[in-house]
This record gives sequence, C-alpha cells and structure tokens, in this order.
Amino acid sequence: MSQKPEQVTSEIEALPREDRTPSLNEKEAYVNEKTPAPEALSYEKDVHQAEGQYDESTERMTTADLMAGNPFPEETLPHEDYQLTIRAIVVGTALGMVIGASNVYLGLKTGFTFSGSLFGGILGFGVIALMAKTLPTYLGGGSFGPKENVCVQSAATASSGLSSMFVAAVPAMYRLGLLTTPTGDFGRLITFSAVSAFYGCFFAIPLRKFYILKQKLIFPSPTATAITIRSLHSIGGAKVAMNKVKVLVITFFSAMTWTTVNQYASGILLDWHVFYWLHTWGWRRALAVENWGWYWEWTPAYVGAGMLAGTNASLSFLLGAFMAWGIIGPSLIATGEAKGKILEEMSPMNAYSFTSMSYKPATMDIKDASPRYWLLWPGVMIMLMVSLTEIACNAPTIYRGFRNAYLSTMDSVRRRPVRKFEGEIEDPAPDSEQVKWYYWAAGIIASIVFTVIVCNLQFDMNPGTCILAIILAFIFSFIGCQCSGTTDTNPLTAVAKASQLILGGVSKAQGLEVQKAQLENLIGGSIASSAAAHAVDMIGDLKTGHWLRASPKAQFWAQLLGSIPAIPLSVGLFVLFSKAYPCINDANIEECAFSVPSVAAWQAVAVAVTADKLPVSLSSGLTAIFLGSFFSLTVVAKYFWIPAKYHGYVPNANAIGLSFVIPQIYVPLAMAAGAVFLDFWRRRSARTADLYGYSVAAGLVAGEGIAGVINAALTIGGVDGSVYGSAVGVPPW
Repeated sequence: MSQKPEQVTSEIEALPREDRTPSLNEKEAYVNEKTPAPEALSYEKDVHQAEGQYDESTERMTTADLMAGNPFPEETLPHEDYQLTIRAIVVGTALGMVIGASNVYLGLKTGFTFSGSLFGGILGFGVIALMAKTLPTYLGGGSFGPKENVCVQSAATASSGLSSMFVAAVPAMYRLGLLTTPTGDFGRLITFSAVSAFYGCFFAIPLRKFYILKQKLIFPSPTATAITIRSLHSIGGAKVAMNKVKVLVITFFSAMTWTTVNQYASGILLDWHVFYWLHTWGWRRALAVENWGWYWEWTPAYVGAGMLAGTNASLSFLLGAFMAWGIIGPSLIATGEAKGKILEEMSPMNAYSFTSMSYKPATMDIKDASPRYWLLWPGVMIMLMVSLTEIACNAPTIYRGFRNAYLSTMDSVRRRPVRKFEGEIEDPAPDSEQVKWYYWAAGIIASIVFTVIVCNLQFDMNPGTCILAIILAFIFSFIGCQCSGTTDTNPLTAVAKASQLILGGVSKAQGLEVQKAQLENLIGGSIASSAAAHAVDMIGDLKTGHWLRASPKAQFWAQLLGSIPAIPLSVGLFVLFSKAYPCINDANIEECAFSVPSVAAWQAVAVAVTADKLPVSLSSGLTAIFLGSFFSLTVVAKYFWIPAKYHGYVPNANAIGLSFVIPQIYVPLAMAAGAVFLDFWRRRSARTADLYGYSVAAGLVAGEGIAGVINAALTIGGVDGSVYGSAVGVPPW
C-alpha cells in the first residue's frame, strides 16, 4: 500500500547523512510529480474490480520502492517465452522512425527533439495487441507481454535518436561553406551518421550495472514508461490500455491533419498575429510588440511538449522569453548595443527583424550584430554553467560511480570475483540474459576504428582529434546518465558546447587554418554529443527493462537493430527538408520557415572558438557571466538549502537559458499553455488526466512532426500553402 507523505519525509530525514544525496530529494519529488495520482489508480482499480481481476501490482510505487530500485516482483509479471521477436523489432523500429521524422522537422524549427520511448511503448502495445488477437502465430500473432513491449520501445527509442546531428552540426557545416550540397554529400552523410549510431548501445551496457544496480538512480521518465507498460499489461487492464491507444491515435491524426491543412490559411488557422492586427486597426505602436515575435501559433507539438515537460520547466521557459525578448532585447536596441534589420518602412513604427544570424566578425562591427546574436552567449553560458553546477553538486555520487567502475574493472582484469558494494541490487537478469563483455568491448573498438577511418578519409580529420571526441563522448555519457538519472534533465545540449570549446583549443594548438579548424570542431563536437545523447537514451531504456525484469541481451539487440534503419532515414529526411527549404543550409536567405536555433548556436560557437579574437561584445560577455553565475547559485540553493517540497517553485535555469537561444516566442507560449492545460485537467479530473495525458501529448508531438514531412513534400511538389494558400491575417513581410 502507498505511504503517507509525512511517512515518506520522515524516512528520508532518518537516513544517515552520507546517504542523503540530492538524488533522494529528487526521488521524493518524483513520487509526487511523476507517478500516477491515487485517483487514476483508483479508477483502474475500479475497472479491474468490476471485472473481478484487480491486480495489486498496479498500486502506486512509494519512495521506499524507488530508493530500493527493486524491479516488479516476478510473480506479478506474466511468463513470456520470447522477448526479442521479429514483430517487436519491426513495429518498434517503424514507430521510432515516425518520431525520428518528427524530430528532423521539430528540431530544425525550434531545436527540440523527443524520445520515441513513450510513443513506442503505448502505440506499440496497441499494434501488437491487435496482431496477437487477429493473426496466426507465423504472421505475428500469439501472446504479448510487458517484456516484449520493452523491446518494442527500446527499438523505437534507438531508431528515433539519430536525427540530432541533422538539426544542429550538419546544417552549420553547410552554412559555413565546409561541405558542398546534401545531395552531393549523401554518401558521406550516411557514413558520418553511422559513426555515432552505435556508441550509445555499446556504452550503455557497462554503465547499466553502475547506474541501475549499484547507484540505483531513478531515471524518472524511463520509470514512468515502465509503470505505463506495466499498467497496459495488468490483469483486467486491456480495456483501459486500448483506450489509451485510441486517444494517442486520435490525437496523432488530428494533429497531423491540422498541421497539414493550416498552411493554406496560416493567418487564420495557424498564426494569430494579434499585435499586427491591432496595428492595422489603428493602434500603430502595437507593431513594436509584433516586431519582437510576440504572436500565438496553434502548434500541437509544443502544446504536447508542455504537457510532458510540466509547469515548472514550461513556465520557466516562458519567463526566460520575457526576460530575453521582452526586456533585454528592446534594451539592446534602445542603447545601441545591437541592431535590427528594417523589413518595411512605416509610420510611426517600422517593421523590423531582430533575429538575423548573418553577423560576420571579420567585416562587421560587433554592435551591428542582431539582438539574437547578442543573446546567444548569455543563453549558452547559462545552460553551460548550470549543467556544470549540476554535475558539481552530484560530484560525490559521480566519484563513487567512477571509483566503483574502476574497482569492478580491475577485479575483472585480475580474474577475481567482482566485488559487491553496499546497497547494491542483485541483478534480476540471469547470466544467460546478460550481454557478454566481449560483445560491447568489440563493438566499441570496431566503432572507434570505423570513426577514425571515416573522419580521416572523408573529412581529412586528424585521428587524434577523432579519439579525443570519442573520449569526450564517453565522459559526457557518464555525466548525462548521472544528471538524467537523478533529475530527469539531460544537460548534453549545453555540455556539447564544452566539447566545441575543448576541440577549439586543440585546433588553436595545432595551428589549423580556419575552415579546417571549423570543420573538425563541428564534426568532433557532433560525434561527442550525439554518441553521448544516444547512450543516455539507451541506459534509460535499460532502466525501463530493469523495472519489468526484461532481458538486457534482448534490449541490446533491439537497440542495435533499431539503430540501423535510422541511419538512411535521418539522412534522407535531411536531404528532403534541405531541398524543400534551402534556407536551412544557406544563412544568406533571411526569410525561412525554420529559424534553426541549434544550427545557429553550433555555427556561432564554431566561429568564435576558431577566430583570432572572440567575436562577443563586452556587454554580452559580462551579462553572460553574471546570469550564468546567478542561475548556478539557484541550483546550489536547490540542492543544499531549499527543501524538496519547494523545488517545484525554483525556476528551471536550463529552460531559461534555452529561451535566450530560441527566438520563436510562440514555442514557450504554447508549452506554457500545454502545461497549464494539463494542470487544470488534473485538478478537474486527476483520474482521466493521469490515464490519458501522456497519450494526448505523445500524439500531438508526433502528429505535427509527420505533418512537417508531408508539408516538405508538398513544397517540393509546388502545391503548398505559399502557392495555393491565403495570406489573410499574415504580415506582408
């Protein structure tokens, strides 16, 4: 049975001081924020009891359960003869490719990408449950259980996670003139994508024991996925489960249809430029607000993203947008620290663009740069310093992880029994279901050799720099797993900039010419960040499997097989979007449907670290240092002085930093609306909100992303909204 909150708090306070690490506070907060509400579980209990089949294992997990890290009892899980099946791989990979396609569109548009884990887990259940009932065994029918469902979502996560380089570093290379054309470079892009595709799978296996069994980190989102999968397969839960699948499918197709259709009347169905409308109706100075991008967009994906992110992160994101684009940005223009570009001369106000990234350090004065360029550096500094502070606050735990990893490795090398550590969980997977060490070791060695060959022969990159990027990838994997496991926040977006700084220092020491240094910087940084991000996703999947006693070996092969088709898919989608929207790769094209914020950040950092003089204004640099230091102190306060029950009121500093980098203000507006909507829904009916909220959010995100792919094809075919649509309500510039 569930414990009362005061019992949970007293248990944590009673723990020895040395064991009261920040992760325990996060575990307590996780129980209250991430697990289903009692009303939702009561609803499932009522449904099951009505059928005479209530399963006690669907009870809410307590803080004690989470801290112990013990998986669901074996007797509460159905017996499964097979976990790794052809249908699981095919369905999981296909669903992951849907999210991967969405990620290329969403990542180019706003810099956000999403994991395919929850989408694959829920919709994969619906697809295979239907196959199990309607098809003969040889065509994919037969029984279906939670462990096979874990393989489905593992394949989905792996096949959705390789698009990050194509919404960041790769377009930045084209914008700097370091590559030719996506079509002409198709072969090189395939091999470059393959370079980072498998490190995550191989890194995750040795990290599994340290993070899941020894340190017992929570990994909140993977844990929520495990609880969801368990509820889908609970005794008597089929009716509730299929309702979740139906909700996801309906929201997916609704979002896809909406986003495809609204381009033909974007001023009515998509973008509501309220301040431009007020300007045309007589309030002339309202144009000043429109100039800074304050308008509403009916974007299903970011309403769904807000539902997934929660009120703290989403409202922090909106707070950062007000700071950056409502206060600091206008102040820069007023003081002459930055300049906007006139789009159309009017009276008494002119139409301006403040988001250009066309600043050229060699030929332009620093004060001629746009507010977006000025704000980029405080944004990056906030995210970088906050992420490093998070790491520092977790330093004792990270140290224990490194120490335990070293001691266990030395035991294996010396052929001694691998020592046990205090509080370590007994591995629920028998030896027959473990991945042999020589599999992942050989995989890492083969990947390193392949990386060095590809980067040297196809990009003329120094082998030593390649190896340094791989070492950084492993270090970032360790850091990313630690932060994700305790706080559910992956800092790799910011930490990736650290890889660019390190590689920039190496290129300076080597005395490389600028273009070669920029190419090595972007390639090395991409390898480090992509491989590390993939590893964090894979270890999260292994945590989901741990809760449900799934076979690590089955998950390992599901992840490997799911990664393979994602390589050509990611490249093909990038080529498709590049052909439909040339502005993605050409910074000289000012008007673009995609503002590519991640691309602009990677490009700016690559230019900065390879320039003779740092192209950052004094005011921007000082502001970056001040804000980075200030928000780092809020992280320290959260870990050491602010009680866990008040953590929800501490602004999410990473979200604030991200808002400085992303100029589309409709994104934080939509995310805040989604978070507030789910909060209101939960207050009115916690039962239905917790049952169907994740399904609605996943469907909205994936639906708009797939519509983006459809819209790109319509653009290439010359039948998109710019040709046949109406411009009513849209500003003419």
